[in-house]
Amino acid sequence: MERHEHVRNLILFGVAGLALAALPNVLSVYLRSFVLFTMMYVVLALSWNIISGFTGYTSFGHVAFYGIGAYACAILVSDYKWHWLPTLGVAAVLAAVVGVAIGYPVLRLKGPYFAIAMLGAAEGTRVVATVWDSLTHGGLGISLPSAETSFETYYAMLVLMLVTTVVAYVVGHSRFGIRLNAIREDEVAAEALGINATLYKLAAFTLSAMFPAVAGGIQAYKVLYIDPPSVFFVQITIAMALMSMLGGKGTVIGPIVGAVILYTAQELTWVNFPTAHLIAYGLFIVLVARFMPRGLVGFAIDRGWVRKGMVH
Repeated sequence: MERHEHVRNLILFGVAGLALAALPNVLSVYLRSFVLFTMMYVVLALSWNIISGFTGYTSFGHVAFYGIGAYACAILVSDYKWHWLPTLGVAAVLAAVVGVAIGYPVLRLKGPYFAIAMLGAAEGTRVVATVWDSLTHGGLGISLPSAETSFETYYAMLVLMLVTTVVAYVVGHSRFGIRLNAIREDEVAAEALGINATLYKLAAFTLSAMFPAVAGGIQAYKVLYIDPPSVFFVQITIAMALMSMLGGKGTVIGPIVGAVILYTAQELTWVNFPTAHLIAYGLFIVLVARFMPRGLVGFAIDRGWVRKGMVH
């Protein structure tokens, strides 16, 4: 990709960020929350894409890091009276440490074995949060001090989304990203070429763990109450994966497009088909998977509507 295309893409990100920054004052509380949740899912989809799209290791357990971040924020704010912003840094560091601890053994597995192992890790984390009463308050959950948080959390999520997007873009267009793609295409051949697959996989996995943790911390402060079933809900991981695949995993713009469209579709089906929204939502996903197996970005490239360099 030529230099001017990189500059153009980053300018577009900046313009989108400025537009989103101007929205809260003109949005209702519901629409402000809707945009915030959309940005959160953009963060989650981009994060999942780093390990599962660029590297090819499909994770069904990334919700563990989201939950860890939510609990780090809730515990420090509720029990230790911290201001909520520094807790986001703690959440990121804690997720990185846990990511290394989980990733080092689990990334030795491949394919469905890795996916199942990550699902087990997420469930194990949920059980720990449920039974560790002295730290997590167990199944009772944690209530944060009541406050008006919609503006604060909106801008925090916006900054997080912009940072995540820039990091994903840099990874996708760097030597680091090229080596991750080489591992995805043929790990044995990549190692034969001198790529330390273990190191690169662990770095990608750790990086992909940090952003969901920060998103979880912001979300905890927004909703002011968390418990294990709500923040270790496996459907959150499924949503990350579906959004990334819908837009086109292994790209940068794909997870963004997928998150915006799928979360909007989810909200619209819930509003218009309250008794059958899951059926409508599922049908939408099936149709996309059937007719656009490479996602919306791949479909657009195949039809010649956009050049590959414009969306990668």
